[in-house]
Amino acid sequence: MVTAKKRNTSKNTTGADRADSSVMNPSGDTGMGGTAMRADSDAAAMSGNAMDAVKAGTEGRGDSPAKDGSGMTSAMPSGMQGFAPASDVSGGEPPSGGGPDRPDAPQQRTCAVMDVHRRLLSQDPAYASARAAIENATLGLLARDGAARLSGVARIPVVFHVVWHTPQQNIGDAQLNSQIDVLNRDFRATNPDTSTVPAVFGGLIGDAQIEFVLATQDPDGNPTNGITRTSTSVASFSSDDRVKSAATGGADGWPADRYLNLWVAPLSGGLLGYAQFPGGPAQTDGVVVTYTACGTSGTATPPFHLGRTATHEIGHFLNLFHIWGDDGTGCGGSDQVDDTPNQAGYNVGAPAFPHVSCNNGPNGDLFMDYMDYVDDPAMVMFTAGQVARMRACLETTRASLIAGTTRPTPAGPVVSWGSDRIDAFVLGTDRAVYHKWWDGAAWRPSVTDYEYMGGICMSEAEVASWGPSRLDAFVVGTDRALYHKWWDGTAWGPSVTDYEYLGGICMSPPRLASWGPDRLDAFVIGTDSALYHKWWDGTAWGPSVTGYEYMGGI
Repeated sequence: MVTAKKRNTSKNTTGADRADSSVMNPSGDTGMGGTAMRADSDAAAMSGNAMDAVKAGTEGRGDSPAKDGSGMTSAMPSGMQGFAPASDVSGGEPPSGGGPDRPDAPQQRTCAVMDVHRRLLSQDPAYASARAAIENATLGLLARDGAARLSGVARIPVVFHVVWHTPQQNIGDAQLNSQIDVLNRDFRATNPDTSTVPAVFGGLIGDAQIEFVLATQDPDGNPTNGITRTSTSVASFSSDDRVKSAATGGADGWPADRYLNLWVAPLSGGLLGYAQFPGGPAQTDGVVVTYTACGTSGTATPPFHLGRTATHEIGHFLNLFHIWGDDGTGCGGSDQVDDTPNQAGYNVGAPAFPHVSCNNGPNGDLFMDYMDYVDDPAMVMFTAGQVARMRACLETTRASLIAGTTRPTPAGPVVSWGSDRIDAFVLGTDRAVYHKWWDGAAWRPSVTDYEYMGGICMSEAEVASWGPSRLDAFVVGTDRALYHKWWDGTAWGPSVTDYEYLGGICMSPPRLASWGPDRLDAFVIGTDSALYHKWWDGTAWGPSVTGYEYMGGI
């Protein structure tokens, strides 16, 4: 197993303590980050036809159209294998530039979260006390054994409050839905442009296991589409929270203990957005984004046209600080996260790697992190340390947001296919699969060693056995497709480090069952939150190697 990277060290986290350090290289010929996982190079399984995006309003309906044999849904471009260029993340051509119709579209990232933070500190003594208590609780929680921590995928209900002064600012439902799609990719590390992360930082990418859904009930229990619209006489808003109140020309938020309030409105002074850290007044709790930086279509304007402003601000909402620690360029600030390199101030635009500051060479700044100030196409990841901090927030001050919404994940998969036989599979810090086994006499390869099995996995291995000396292991790759390897009693197939590509875009780990010799049934959740199924009948995969049976539901 490889060890984790710590702040201000230059250790390579790509498996530098193994002879084979190519495991985290998205363009390499090993692991699940590239195309070598597939036995063939045919990318047709990822085509737009086979993976059409689910349209709003069809999920979970009994009359929703049946999916074809291709199964899973996605907006990923054809043949991208989960590694589309940043400009393709929106699922289409980027919107045209700001132009005369959107002269208020900012051209450099600005975030007013610290302005709001300092204002509340100066005006509200209770806020200062709350912030101190939250930080103490966060530190205590992060020090606890992971077994006692929040598990599963947390689902946060969102309500958009669209506040508009001109008809163009009253952005459509499709644009708002595209923002939800971006959040769900970014917070699950399923965004294809993670492929742009330099290999030395690849092992830091974290899946927050947080998903966002538009609210389906309003505060009074009535059905809603999770969107409110307010016409205002106010030409533009600033970071003074007036947008969050009907009395000052904005829209009142819904109860902050049950909804993530996300206001979309025209903002002045080049402001892209801002958030309120946990611990502030409930009536102003939430996130604000300017209408030209919301989602990936409509009024979304380069270089902030990929929905990353909301990703950045929701990071603050979940208690993340800016990656440079908000100390100017002094190299003395801290974002309270151990695996983010120290850096001198914020980065803008699209820096070239490496960008060294604060003596953090040779790898330099983690400028591709969502909590820096770079353009949308350049920010593509949270770190595992940032993920831990956000999940700690959901366990403490934001726990009411996800009450009853977490989906369980399995414990580490361990199987037995015969008397005195145990096989255990785990993920290393490089996200490769490792294996050890008890053969009746001893642990192999040894008590403390593991067999390296390759891959860059976004799920734990799920393993089944349908007979003596037979194992079938399934994982989700960085492109969210399903991958498979097997032990046939003699050798691992396709090889010790290779995997069979089974298609799909999976939003859950696979679940397996075997009810007889040479029989496997695999179940996953698709991008529409429906259930999908594929099976091995002893001869072939059904409905096909890369296809899935659509089983409905949300």
